Amino acid sequence: MAKRAFLSVFDKSGVVDFAKGLAGLGFEILSTGGTQRELENAGIKVTNVSDITGFPECLDGRVKTLHPKIHAGILAMRGNEEHMKQLEKLGVDTIDIVAVNLYPFKKTISKPDVTLEDAIENIDIGGPTMLRAAAKNWQDVASIVDSADYGTVLEELEKNGEVTRETKFRLCAKVFEETAAYDALISQYLRKQLATEELPEKLTLTYEKQQGMRYGENPHQKAAFYQEPLYVPGSLANAEQLNGKELSFNNINDTAGALDCLREFEETTVVGVKHANPCGVGSAETVYDAYMKAYECDPVSIFGGIVACNREIDEKTAAQMSKIFLEIVVAPSYTKEALDILCQKKNLRILRLPGISAPLPKDGLDTKKVLGGLLVQGLNDKMFDGELRVVTKRKPTDEEMENLEFAFKVVKYVKSNGIAIAKDMGTLGIGPGQTNRIWAAEMALERSGEEAKGAVMASDAFFPFDDCVEAAAKAGITAIIQPGGSIRDEDSIKKCDENGIAMVFTGIRHFRH
Repeated sequence: MAKRAFLSVFDKSGVVDFAKGLAGLGFEILSTGGTQRELENAGIKVTNVSDITGFPECLDGRVKTLHPKIHAGILAMRGNEEHMKQLEKLGVDTIDIVAVNLYPFKKTISKPDVTLEDAIENIDIGGPTMLRAAAKNWQDVASIVDSADYGTVLEELEKNGEVTRETKFRLCAKVFEETAAYDALISQYLRKQLATEELPEKLTLTYEKQQGMRYGENPHQKAAFYQEPLYVPGSLANAEQLNGKELSFNNINDTAGALDCLREFEETTVVGVKHANPCGVGSAETVYDAYMKAYECDPVSIFGGIVACNREIDEKTAAQMSKIFLEIVVAPSYTKEALDILCQKKNLRILRLPGISAPLPKDGLDTKKVLGGLLVQGLNDKMFDGELRVVTKRKPTDEEMENLEFAFKVVKYVKSNGIAIAKDMGTLGIGPGQTNRIWAAEMALERSGEEAKGAVMASDAFFPFDDCVEAAAKAGITAIIQPGGSIRDEDSIKKCDENGIAMVFTGIRHFRH
């Protein structure tokens, strides 16, 4: 029985050479539409599927291959005697190779002016059906969804006269990965068109591998970086690396945290991060001054850390940065002089991210994997909830209020329990990730030292007791911002009043676990 291959691809890269190779090995080539024309123009003999089915393409090409004479030829198990008898009785020949790639649904919905009708029209039906049929019968049929596999298939056919069982099984798995991702993207797109805030009963997500990694958080853990299939402005996945070693798992995780914090600031701001926690944040008129505020908050922790900036980095700032060891610098742009200075450090990872200040997508999801399940929530895209409420006898001054809002933006990205101390639009001390709030406060105040006098304090969640206020008062803090909402709020308010401290309630909590 002659070998037959069905080729029908939207992306025609390499398909002519593949078909020539198959024809040279004695394969009959079956095809449809544009692929058939491409092959025939290259001088390759092609059998149209309609000549086999006896049924013409119809409905503007929506129906071409959905026919028993095609699918029976793919799905028949060659080792099943009854299957083969049925094929002979029905006059159906087997198909041994199916090479298909799908309508460009992703490319279509990426267009800013795409309509629902255009999106629906680019949902492939016949392609996934052909691929799934071929992959299901993987022992007998080679299913190819990626042109990168053409060479392997031809090589094995030339060497062995057939595609090896191992390769056919690998191709089978690849097909189901592709069709699952394709369907997941369709599901996500259609869900967004419903404009509902309800989370779906069945959550299907798909990501594309951007890079493999040597290891994960620790050397014994496998890791890779996957990105969302559609463009997300401001995403680290879009950054251009200009210098340095390949990004590691921890690099990406920590830099993403720096970008999250930086996104809250419109003014010129620099964020330093270590182990996913801000270790210094500064806002100023110039990038240099903003960097110095971030650096001076904690010169020890920023060593070996990550620095993110929302303005172009200039020569003066680059020269200052180069004085210490940094893992990563990320900014929207760099002057030539700055880049020349920073690139002298061959291991320093320099990233350019033009959309660094892009707001969070309104329909984005935050996920946390747990063993056997997935926690899903909307993105934390709020900073304050309505108007800030002064709850003490003394109101904060305009300068204090400006610093309170600055400190609250910082503490939103500090691991809970978190405290941030700030003055002059720069952090003085940050207390992250403690199991009780007083320890976080004591850590932040200790780091601030004498500079805490006249500074402000921010807390990511309410004070359960008045001990944090008492510690703040002893250190010289003059104003505090916190969500409020504790049954013992009055204790903290009273303690503030006793010490002349202004306190502001935000009405919104920012736990970060």
